[in-house]
Amino acid sequence: MPLSRRALLTTTGATALFAALPTNARAHARPTSPRTTIRQIPLQGAVNVRDLGGYRTYDGGRVRHGLAYRGDHLGKLTAADIATLAGLGLGTVVDLRIPLEVGYDGADRLPTGVVPVARPITDNGLFGRLMAAIGSRDPVRQEEMLGGGRAAAFMNDVYRTFVTEPANRAAFAENLRDLGDPARGPLLFHCTSGKDRTGWTGYLLLTLLGVPTATARADYLASNTFRAAYDAQVREGLRQGGFMQNPDLIVPLQEVRPEYLDTALDQVRASYGSLLRYCSVGLGLEFREVLALRERLVLGA
Repeated sequence: MPLSRRALLTTTGATALFAALPTNARAHARPTSPRTTIRQIPLQGAVNVRDLGGYRTYDGGRVRHGLAYRGDHLGKLTAADIATLAGLGLGTVVDLRIPLEVGYDGADRLPTGVVPVARPITDNGLFGRLMAAIGSRDPVRQEEMLGGGRAAAFMNDVYRTFVTEPANRAAFAENLRDLGDPARGPLLFHCTSGKDRTGWTGYLLLTLLGVPTATARADYLASNTFRAAYDAQVREGLRQGGFMQNPDLIVPLQEVRPEYLDTALDQVRASYGSLLRYCSVGLGLEFREVLALRERLVLGA
């Protein structure tokens, strides 16, 4: 049953709102409206920055444009890119990268007045593993590290930590609280590629806002479209530079895949029984905090 805004404001609204979350972690609801065109922010130094607004919710609302953005790292932005970000009126940028990643790609380059928030979420050693594989220039070692499904298996392990690691859960919860805080202004959250830690945050946000799970899933998978050309260039550069004879070994690390998201959702079910309990118990989100998200980010029907 669609969740009305009136229900959200009642004492029983908490139960109704959380009950709207899928109890089956793999539930893939059919979108209630035609697919929304994703609004990418065109930048030269980043390829996966986009506005999370525009999606329809179950109860006929629409996620507001211009308040919640997701992206890849902002360490290589040009002066023109910074001007573009300034035009978004951002108040806060949350960087989910670990220090190793920041040291490699550089700190975010942001417009004047934007508040940077460092909130590292562990990648379970992914970045270090990738750098070690590439830096070895040894095709045998690279095959041993990444071949035979090992790269994909490592990615699945990363996604499990989104659910099992207390520090990760705390960081995801703070991301969502900040998105519901008007004092933060329009907020952009990102990691290195804008697809895994950022993708899970985006999936949780859209689901809590009442966006159908199939639509939230499509937003998660859209990183493959936005990153495809850049990632292919990276692989070709590794080949031409003599770093890898078979750069396709890193494709599972560059992509998002349905199985990765399903791994996290299966862990949610194993650890908490449902996405409802993951959000309320695992993340510690209170009803008032979820209501703040919806009140701020959803334009009512």
